[in-house]
Amino acid sequence: MPTPYDRCIALWYWKGDPSSETTLEGLANAIKRDMPAVTALIVKTSDGSQWQAAYDPAQSISITGADRVDAWVAALAAHGLDFHAWAVPKGLDITAEAQKIIAVCTRPGVKSMILSVQPYAGFWQGGKTQIRPLMTAIRAAIPADFHIGLSVDPRPQHYAAIFADEWLPFVQSIHPQVYWETFQQTPEIALEEAFNTWTKANRSIFPVLQASPNIESMRRARTISIRNYKAQGLSWWRFGALKVAQWPIINLGIDEVEPPPSGEPGRYGREILVRPDGPGYQDGSYDDKSSETLFKSSTDVQNMPFKYKVAGNVSSAVWARWNPQLAESGWYEISVFVPSPHSSTANARYKIAGAQNQQAEIEVTVAQCRYFDLWVSLGVYYFEASDPVAGVVILNDLTGEASKEIVFSAVRWREVLGSPPKSQYLADGFDAPIGIATDRRSSTVWPGQWIDATGYAIRYRIGTPQEAYHTGADLNLNAPYFDADAHSPVYAAASGIVTYVGRVMGWGNLIIVRHDPLIADGQVVYARYAHVESIRVALGQRVTRGEQIANVGNADGVYPYHLHFDISPTKILDSQPGHWPLLDLTNLLTNYADPRLFIAQHRPTP
Repeated sequence: MPTPYDRCIALWYWKGDPSSETTLEGLANAIKRDMPAVTALIVKTSDGSQWQAAYDPAQSISITGADRVDAWVAALAAHGLDFHAWAVPKGLDITAEAQKIIAVCTRPGVKSMILSVQPYAGFWQGGKTQIRPLMTAIRAAIPADFHIGLSVDPRPQHYAAIFADEWLPFVQSIHPQVYWETFQQTPEIALEEAFNTWTKANRSIFPVLQASPNIESMRRARTISIRNYKAQGLSWWRFGALKVAQWPIINLGIDEVEPPPSGEPGRYGREILVRPDGPGYQDGSYDDKSSETLFKSSTDVQNMPFKYKVAGNVSSAVWARWNPQLAESGWYEISVFVPSPHSSTANARYKIAGAQNQQAEIEVTVAQCRYFDLWVSLGVYYFEASDPVAGVVILNDLTGEASKEIVFSAVRWREVLGSPPKSQYLADGFDAPIGIATDRRSSTVWPGQWIDATGYAIRYRIGTPQEAYHTGADLNLNAPYFDADAHSPVYAAASGIVTYVGRVMGWGNLIIVRHDPLIADGQVVYARYAHVESIRVALGQRVTRGEQIANVGNADGVYPYHLHFDISPTKILDSQPGHWPLLDLTNLLTNYADPRLFIAQHRPTP
């Protein structure tokens, strides 16, 4: 569903105290001069039953009433900027608060109203019972299609505290305040909490990002929002507090990709599209029934046909196959289009055939429910055109969910050109994840005086509730003094993609890397780097062997300083980052390899 925030880069305007601009013309001109990528301003109009000017009396441009809203709209429009309003409802005087909000929502040129609802003093105090009377009065007095958003503290404990389910019937979008520094989190963790908590609201999500003195964290937050969570617009808190050094990040439009740090940028070449009504597409059923009786058909926003059906809970009924019939070998990015209707599954399992050095199909899970009329990348792979199944994508309807729907839509292959060598997405071998560079290149797996304090498949913590078989190595350095490994660098053992960054109870901070297929035999493994601190990588980021990804930590004092490092030849860490088999030795031996032996057997090629 389109919203007024699609493709939008917005700034929040609270009050004039931190800003040197004292006229609307000067403010609008300053934004377009310094931050031309900004397309909108979100201006506070009321607080409870008072206009915002009551809290900013010295500012001649504060909102004193509906006529001042008109002046704001005109001044911003003259510089190509949209006016969005925000208000803080309190639930103490329903009639007066509704009147203020209605007066703003009915002014010409106002694009939306965002209600800031927080579980703190000075915000909503009306409890659960006052929400529907307020929102019913507002909705009855404004146009039916007028957009209202909800801005929230996105941490999971606050969902119930603001009675979120009572607000949701009246709003069309969520604007989570992802203030990672305020929360003392990384951008990765703050965004993960925000989207995990609020995706269940089934509303469009537009993150509000913190203008931080740490420019790198701002860059990561923006990139993760757009690339990982597919945000179609975002905003920054706030105008008046922004510094010159932050402008380059603010000035990136929603479609702009930051250039790589060095080397020739990649580019796309030929494009192949296979639609469910065209050449290269096949589908069928597993029980000889006509697939046409099992599928339903519709068209998406691009007028492309797609098929859908209720997902299989315990077995598959249908399959679909897309064949690009590649004419030339090379690197290709594969993407699937996910239309907004009927895409409610969280577990669509696409299989990719014929990727270089892969003996089996690669499975990529897509939560279709998270995407609305978007192309979703399944990754970049190298294919040999002589392979008859090169690039073939297969999908069946088994998701393990009851009453969800799965869509079968268009698939796109885009040739990736540029300077990347073919070996970029292959791993030439593994090093230890700790130690200085010369030691990591030596024949000894654990470098220098580093030791494995626990060992693989060793039973430990005997006689305690935590008794378990250990899944990998506990890498310690206690010479020349105890905890000599504290804050030491942690390195990627091989090249790959970061599939998880976050905190897990009992583990502290975790990084999981899906390491690239080994040149020698095509094997793919996942590695877990646990108890770390000072994380340097983001979800979805590509890392290379020997690249620092974090520092050795102690899980905030829970353990002595050390790095827990394990390697899994299965996908268990993809779905369960904190997986721990306890005393199930068969489970451990199935899902984990001896990391010391694995590295010794897969050293980098000279």
